Amino acid sequence: MTFPSRLPDPPPPGGSANLADILERVLDKGVVIAGDIRVNLLDIELLTIKLRLIVVSVDKAKEMGIDWWEHDPALSPGARRRDLSGENERLKARIAELESREEAP
Repeated sequence: MTFPSRLPDPPPPGGSANLADILERVLDKGVVIAGDIRVNLLDIELLTIKLRLIVVSVDKAKEMGIDWWEHDPALSPGARRRDLSGENERLKARIAELESREEAP
């Protein structure tokens, strides 16, 4: 398992950090946790699971170019509408194609 090379800065000496301060630092800087699980039997790899976890604020994630939730229909109403709109257009085109075949002798 690997850990990030830079963790959030510790609280100043003599000061105490409450949960809100720690959470703010983590979301501002980000934390990455990565690990791999491999199952081998007689030197034959049966299973590999790669785990990657990143904990950051939405703004920081966008700065890093991570915005998958904006395009996931299950998480974004706008993406769901775009997905349904695209499907609707494909179905209309297919219906028009089938109707034109039916009209041709």
